[in-house]
Amino acid sequence: MFALSAELTFYVPQSTSLKDKRQVRRSLIEKTRRKFNVSIAEIDTQDVLQTLTIGIAVVSGDAAHRRNSIDEIIRFTEEHADAELTDVQIGE
Repeated sequence: MFALSAELTFYVPQSTSLKDKRQVRRSLIEKTRRKFNVSIAEIDTQDVLQTLTIGIAVVSGDAAHRRNSIDEIIRFTEEHADAELTDVQIGE
């Protein structure tokens, strides 16, 4: 069994309240979970208006598959988020 995680940080410029940020977060998490069936959640910066930090975890029986999955998820979130992806950290 092989596990891989990623921490994605987004800049949400249109967020003027935590409610705005939660809407962006909810949409991104639902879209990603629906498409990839992965573990995904906001993991940090909950009280920072224009910063959204999402954690993703992938478990696979194949090391190459888990890395390909994480890469595909990162591309998907970058294209479908109403925010700008500013940082990606990948760890095992």
